[in-house]
Amino acid sequence: MVSLSNKGNLELCMKHNLAGFTNSINGLWTFFDIDVGDYISFLYGARVRNLYRVVGKVAYRNAEKLPPWPSITFRSGRTYYFPFRLFLKLEREFDEPMVRREFSYVAENLLLRGGYRKTHFQADTLTFYNVSEMGVPYTDESTYLELNAETFEPRIVFKRENQTIPEKFYFKELILQSLVRKRLKATVLRDALEFFGVDNSPNEFEVLGEKALPEGYADIFIKLKHPSATNKYLLAEVKTGKAQKRDVEQLRKYTEEYGKEAVGGILIAREFSKFAFRDGRILPIRYYFEGLDSSAEYSYGELLNMLRLEVET
Repeated sequence: MVSLSNKGNLELCMKHNLAGFTNSINGLWTFFDIDVGDYISFLYGARVRNLYRVVGKVAYRNAEKLPPWPSITFRSGRTYYFPFRLFLKLEREFDEPMVRREFSYVAENLLLRGGYRKTHFQADTLTFYNVSEMGVPYTDESTYLELNAETFEPRIVFKRENQTIPEKFYFKELILQSLVRKRLKATVLRDALEFFGVDNSPNEFEVLGEKALPEGYADIFIKLKHPSATNKYLLAEVKTGKAQKRDVEQLRKYTEEYGKEAVGGILIAREFSKFAFRDGRILPIRYYFEGLDSSAEYSYGELLNMLRLEVET
């Protein structure tokens, strides 16, 4: 389940079961990060509203001219519109206050953030189970806004001069975080568990997006799906460039927030400073894109297939 805030970079049209995201890196990140088949709810005014299933996603050219949302111009002079869109199927109807204990994972993230800092964040399995029993099932047919408009597939480029928003975005850490989160369990999570002496299977864990902490924000949060008596936590930080000693120190502070239940930390970077290690509670993992041509452009799916994660030795 993914929770979304109805603020700034996101607009929701309930009439047409449509969510739209701006021509910004946050909008693109959300569009990439949420998959068809995911379930989402919306946060607005300290309330959680409805459960939807994502049934389609599309990016439109010239979206500033398309309904149902007008462009938005901020005091900075920047104008945003909504090229990135999700088609939704309403599954359950409810309107519940955030203070319910069933939303504790979501509420903690919002409280420590100080509000809606990001377009969206991922809730855990337990929250999804709870939400799936709230309100009433929606059984009517969903209606969608049909547009006779040209579509495109967003691309990622590795040279700033090749960026032409919203069709092509320069590679940013947010995109890397999303890619790593989707590849981690199938690649190096088993190695990480062995490194930290954890005998659980990787399939017993869920790999979640950003987790707010008193010390800051862990890029990736890994925990048992169904803890018994105690939980086991791994926190991961993702850096597009070279990891430094300060990154290790920051990650160590994150793990200390969870005391004895923190298994350890994972630091993912392109390369590592010789001063960054050694720390027995932090596992360094190197990322790279196999066959990458820095002058070329790539879809999100292509980068996901090219991404390699390897334990740094």
